[in-house]
Amino acid sequence: MNKYIVIAEEGERDLIAKYLPDCDYPVIVTGVGAINIIRSLQDLPRDAELINIGYAGSANFDIGTLVEVTEVRLNHPNVTYPEPTLPLTPIAEISNIQYPTSNILKSVCFSNCDFVLASDYKDCVFDMELAFIAALGFKSVSALKIVSDNLSLHAYHDLTHGVE
Repeated sequence: MNKYIVIAEEGERDLIAKYLPDCDYPVIVTGVGAINIIRSLQDLPRDAELINIGYAGSANFDIGTLVEVTEVRLNHPNVTYPEPTLPLTPIAEISNIQYPTSNILKSVCFSNCDFVLASDYKDCVFDMELAFIAALGFKSVSALKIVSDNLSLHAYHDLTHGVE
């Protein structure tokens, strides 16, 4: 079985129990950011199906909002260059896993190399891993994000006890 749940930090493991309670896929804890993603996932078979679950920031979604990510791209607000948008697979299409489908938003995720503290982008979420996961070329990548903050590192840390 080449199906995995991918989380950035050990503290996100409780999100699996809360939002994907019947999922028994092996869990990979990668660490935060691109280099940790690449090092942690580079040897997985490319026919693997991954579900990334974790915290994300948003400029305007309420803290605690559950978001199923439909596509991911990098966030580079100071320059424009051609770069692909990476579509994600709906969780329901890769598995019969039960997950909350009511009160869930569908949105784009922008991945960054640093914590986003300000953005003009609305109705989206920001993380530091998903675009790098999707760019590695796995059979399918799905993502469920829980809004932890409104672009505040302090609020993120208070909620998650994660990266400082």
